Amino acid sequence: MPVTLVTGAGGEIGHTLVPRLAKQGQAVVALDLNPLPPDTASHCHAQLVGDITDEAIWKGISDRYDVVAIYHLAALLSTTSEKHPALAHRVNVGGTLNVLTFAQSQATARGERVRVLFPSTIAIYGLPDATTKATFARIKEHQWLQPTTMYGCNKLYCEHLGKYMTRHAAAKGVDFRCVRLPGLISAETLPSGGTSDFGPEMLHAAAQGKPYECFVREDTRIPFMVMPDAVDSILRLMATDASKLTLTAYNIGAFNPSAGEFADLVRSAFPGAMITFKPNPMRQAICDGWPADVDDAPARADFGHAPAYDLPRAFNDYLVPAVRSRYGLSSASVTR
Repeated sequence: MPVTLVTGAGGEIGHTLVPRLAKQGQAVVALDLNPLPPDTASHCHAQLVGDITDEAIWKGISDRYDVVAIYHLAALLSTTSEKHPALAHRVNVGGTLNVLTFAQSQATARGERVRVLFPSTIAIYGLPDATTKATFARIKEHQWLQPTTMYGCNKLYCEHLGKYMTRHAAAKGVDFRCVRLPGLISAETLPSGGTSDFGPEMLHAAAQGKPYECFVREDTRIPFMVMPDAVDSILRLMATDASKLTLTAYNIGAFNPSAGEFADLVRSAFPGAMITFKPNPMRQAICDGWPADVDDAPARADFGHAPAYDLPRAFNDYLVPAVRSRYGLSSASVTR
């Protein structure tokens, strides 16, 4: 039976993506280091527990399944990658090479190309200072490809690996497609400690009545998007005929509040919010190198990227009601 493979299915993106794939009628085989949460596992044809760097895992999948598409979500995120760079390279690069090699073998066996979705990141950009960041207000896909973190280096290299496998591999069996994700905000899952998680961390702390010390300056500005819009764009990209795509890797974005502006929104919904700012030098430097916003015109033109949530709607209609519900709070003071 043809199946869709999702690596890292237990993470924040997988939580939203897997049910959407199942709703489309796709038989999802999930691969993760740990057993999936029940609400994700219930939408899967099968789940496998294993490490993407373990070649035996890939042989087992090949023996059991006919994989027609892969969503490769498994990765070590930016903060962890900075602390453990060798491990990050092994997982983010070595694991991705395993995915691409597996896709190539599946394509050869099936006689059809296998589409591979790879979520990249704004961490592949590296602006040298705040003045340059202010000058280049919206970064295009070809600009400032000088990552300053191990995570960014890993992701940019994997973009090139995917492009190579698509254009130059002998059988040309891999159809590699990539979105460069901004900071993602989900109402359904807890933030996972990424460098872009300062916004949702503020919100969850305020809902619980806990103080929050933000690790970046108030003027720190990077692009964001809510999870439903990100997953919608991922599915749009994967459904688009290859002849309509002009790039291998696409920027996608929606809105870009500063950390201070996000804090003000949190305080408007939770007047007792205790938010302070104490920049962490390492994490601040990472955010300073990321663009304030991205130019996503090619994604809008080529596969119809069209985020449904601007900042007010994302906050008032998506984030705050869900967070209030999670912690059993009244919705009386949600702002409009």
